[in-house]
Amino acid sequence: MLRRIALLMALALTPLLSASPTLAVQPDEVLSDPVLEARAREIAKVLRCPVCQGENIDESNADISRDLRLLVRERLVAGDSDDAVLDFVTDRYGEYVLFEPEATGSNLILWYTGPVALLLALGGAFVFVRSRRKVETAAAPPLSREESARLAELLEE
Repeated sequence: MLRRIALLMALALTPLLSASPTLAVQPDEVLSDPVLEARAREIAKVLRCPVCQGENIDESNADISRDLRLLVRERLVAGDSDDAVLDFVTDRYGEYVLFEPEATGSNLILWYTGPVALLLALGGAFVFVRSRRKVETAAAPPLSREESARLAELLEE
């Protein structure tokens, strides 16, 4: 009986344990210095996998991500700062590898297009609502004699 309860509990907890985020970092990649390893993990979280869609290199199992993780750790061991490592990777692979590219140059278009489009949509909605309100509140012109006579005739029938 106790075995069945343990088995049921294990089966119930399996989805919860497998739903936790898994990291693709292999044991042979981990640095012996915990401070450098923590820095490498933080850098890996802001670098996008060039192959995967929306995954950082810390979570990706792609070969290029493994190469990038090793490159980041290699640069950190060589004594580079976090910014120097990010600059090195960005120079080599382009700004696509950054999850949050810098807001400079042509990237400003990407940064400001969304808010500008939102403001334009809100302005357009405001103008549309105001124009509809004027149409609805406009008084109908009075009926002519012929129209009044025809209305009275229709009402009598």
